[in-house]
Amino acid sequence: MDAKEISLNEKEVKPVVDLLNDYLANYHIHYQKLRGCHWNVKGQNFFTLHIKFEELYTNAQLTIDEIAERVLTLGKPPHSRFADYIKESQIKEIDTIGMKDLDMVEAILDDMATLIELEREVMEASDKAGDDGTNDMVNKFMQFKEKNTWMLRSFAGKR
Repeated sequence: MDAKEISLNEKEVKPVVDLLNDYLANYHIHYQKLRGCHWNVKGQNFFTLHIKFEELYTNAQLTIDEIAERVLTLGKPPHSRFADYIKESQIKEIDTIGMKDLDMVEAILDDMATLIELEREVMEASDKAGDDGTNDMVNKFMQFKEKNTWMLRSFAGKR
């Protein structure tokens, strides 16, 4: 498939595809971090955070699939190797074994801030390319993270 098949200019959507692949790499590292937090959380907040981390990684898994499918819709292959994700991601891996529960929350909040920045970049590029489909998709993802940022910050007693 080619971007022109959905009435988009190939040259104009190339920056969008490149940003989506970077976004995909970051999301994969974020997803795995959420899984590690879910598996390794301990302490008084176990029940609350265990469920919340599961909710977040389930959402992240669906989001990853939508991002990859959007790259394909725009006529390019999505990145699919962990070596590429690790190399390209601004979000870094962490070792969640033995990590304090509120430190896990802080790490997830940091990831969400990075992802929201990337989402704003993707939306700006997709707007320039006239790619309303990507813009709408990413805006939905950003709204989910903005709400969960507020919730996690409230949970951690932050403003």
